[in-house]
Amino acid sequence: MNADAQLMEHMMNPQNYGEIENSDATGIGKNPLNGEKVVIYLKVKEGDDPIIEDIKFQAIGCTTTIVAGSIITSEAKGVTFSRAEELIAITLGMLDNVPPEDAACSEMVALALKAAMDTYLARQKDSDFPMISYKITTDCTPKGEMDNESTI
Repeated sequence: MNADAQLMEHMMNPQNYGEIENSDATGIGKNPLNGEKVVIYLKVKEGDDPIIEDIKFQAIGCTTTIVAGSIITSEAKGVTFSRAEELIAITLGMLDNVPPEDAACSEMVALALKAAMDTYLARQKDSDFPMISYKITTDCTPKGEMDNESTI
């Protein structure tokens, strides 16, 4: 399957969409500028390097956010936390070369995954630790759309 077909498949049939009842950790990635957010739920197998046994996401966002959530959660399912950290770093690194409005959705999903993992690790020390939420620093509204909205 070529890259365009894979993107279309993730758009039409998002993988890992939904909620995990009794998840081991939850994290949120937010865009404070437009209210979009992604929630990631994890089921974790304990160990020296915990493993993401199951992962689901829910999003209030655009199609790009749903596609990014589908791709990133598919890549993170079944891997260790250290491998998931690499996935997050690679994802964020790739976004350095993308226009900010295009990068924002994927950044939000990557930060939600990081928040869920960080929440899990913090709860190993304090079971009452609150869920972590990270905010992106860029807006995903293209400049042209923002300009058009101000003239309507």
